[in-house]
Amino acid sequence: MNILVVGGAGYIGSHMVKQLANTGNAVVTLDNLSCGYRDAIKYGEFAEGDLGDPSVLDHIFSNYDIDAVMHFAAFIEVAESVRDPAKYYRNNVINTTVLLNAMVQHDIEYFIFSSTAAIFGEPDYTPIDESHSKNPINPYGRSKLMVEHILQDYENAYGLKSTCLRYFNAAGADPDGELGERHQPETHLIPLILQAASGRRPTIRVFGNDYPTEDGTCIRDYIHIIDLCTAHALALEYMQQTGSSARYNLGNGQGFSVQQVIDNVRKITGKDINVTQDARRPGDPAVLVADSSLAQQQLGWQPKYNSIESIISTAWHWETEFLCNRK
Repeated sequence: MNILVVGGAGYIGSHMVKQLANTGNAVVTLDNLSCGYRDAIKYGEFAEGDLGDPSVLDHIFSNYDIDAVMHFAAFIEVAESVRDPAKYYRNNVINTTVLLNAMVQHDIEYFIFSSTAAIFGEPDYTPIDESHSKNPINPYGRSKLMVEHILQDYENAYGLKSTCLRYFNAAGADPDGELGERHQPETHLIPLILQAASGRRPTIRVFGNDYPTEDGTCIRDYIHIIDLCTAHALALEYMQQTGSSARYNLGNGQGFSVQQVIDNVRKITGKDINVTQDARRPGDPAVLVADSSLAQQQLGWQPKYNSIESIISTAWHWETEFLCNRK
């Protein structure tokens, strides 16, 4: 297949490009490099530009026989979305609509969308399945849910098929050590702890240790980046075979507390980690765990990196061998 990966220079997108290329697909990456890295694009063709620019999209769709589009180009920082919602609605909603319009114009039928567990808001129950109520509590989550609604309307009106994959906590790195996570600024727990272990960060802040969990810290569901990319590939294959749109929650189905992650990082790295205890952050639920049984049943998807140790180990390999050499 010929697949356009929008945001393919970023964390998830770059891993997806590698997996697609290594399974025989022709890949074109579109990225404006505002958050991604040019050296992360190691496979296929690269077009530098913005998904909100119709002329860039028209050029790509006119010059490459694209069969499907995968979208990884959203802004993802919850706190920033509260401070600057316009930035998030402009990029995550308006620019995505520009992309969808170009796809409809060029008769491209299949769209894979990176959605998020943030669309659910405060959980009514856990693990969270696809039928859970959707009440996002921040502009980031609302922007993603808006696109999910738009995709339903575009299917009804134009026949565009889509699959929305609602991630819980993407983590880990390419086992080959070729790619990894490097957000600026970094907001994800595992790389933050690993940066403290490697000395690139003086301490790790823990927000709340009085939650109703076994050790008092929040519990989250971490899904390895390779398992996440495999779900995308399976979702595209299933969508083509069935001609049906779908929505799936993606996680390991098991949760690990912040303290458990810290303890495992200490064990795996052999490093001491300075921890600063802070107050709870508003809107942080005690437990967020996915029910991914629908994806497993329909797609035949099964996470392979389902231990926190395997997730941390690949991320530590990336941290030590690559990032520490780029100080």
